[in-house]
Amino acid sequence: MAVTGNIETWFVKQFGDTVDLLAQQKGSRLRKTVRRQERVRGRYAFFEQLGATNAVEVTTRYADSPHIESPHARRRVSMKNIAWGELIDSFDKVRMLIDPASVYVQNAGYAIGRKMDEIIIEALYSDAYAGEEGNTVVPFPASQQIASGGTGLTVAKLRQARKMLRAADVDLMASGPVWCVVTAAQIDDLLGDTNVTSADYNTIRTLVEGEVNSYLGFKFVHTELLPTNSSNERRAFVYTSDALAVAVGKEPTSRITERADKRFMPYAYWETVFGATRLEEVRVVEIDCVEA
Repeated sequence: MAVTGNIETWFVKQFGDTVDLLAQQKGSRLRKTVRRQERVRGRYAFFEQLGATNAVEVTTRYADSPHIESPHARRRVSMKNIAWGELIDSFDKVRMLIDPASVYVQNAGYAIGRKMDEIIIEALYSDAYAGEEGNTVVPFPASQQIASGGTGLTVAKLRQARKMLRAADVDLMASGPVWCVVTAAQIDDLLGDTNVTSADYNTIRTLVEGEVNSYLGFKFVHTELLPTNSSNERRAFVYTSDALAVAVGKEPTSRITERADKRFMPYAYWETVFGATRLEEVRVVEIDCVEA
């Protein structure tokens, strides 16, 4: 549907007293997939980490006590200021049969939620920052990426992703849900996978139809916000709930106020302070997919 983007569209040329919001992702779908969420103050937030150690065998009597150095790590989150605003001209309002203020606020809330999802998605594959001051760049490794192989999403790719997580000793039971974030095209790909067995088919069909959201131990989340790589292949992701951390400086808030500098027009406004980082590379698997 064509959208002009101008409020003149709503001027009274025919009768109408309601506003229908056009199709869109209504808010955040991915914030629920991140278990570690902390309220922070300041420009940066830091998340402390402790790595694995090895026990040693004692082979002699009266041996010295072992001293095992525990590896400490830290990840940094850069906070992002996010805002949305829209003026409602009093001259426009007299030409309309509706007051757009409340629907503007609702529409803006959806936009803020989508922006939060974009930040979470970016954290999955972009550089993370580690070290005492958070200045050490940690790129997302190629070893955590499954190449498209000229195909879309397949059962074999999902099985490979699960194998990669388990081979890295990621505790899939203790980590909470294992999320699979995909677009509609990837979900539909599964039905066309020639390797799908008759036992899998009914489960995948109900997944496509939206009746279930789980398959192979993954909980599927649909969003059309996923980016493409340099080869124009869609980047889908599998990750555990503790693969990422979210830092919230300010929860999304809204208000409608008058702007004295704009003839006291009503002004609808939303804002939030939000950031995200990848905590551990082995907990994230990128699956590249060709989209028809």
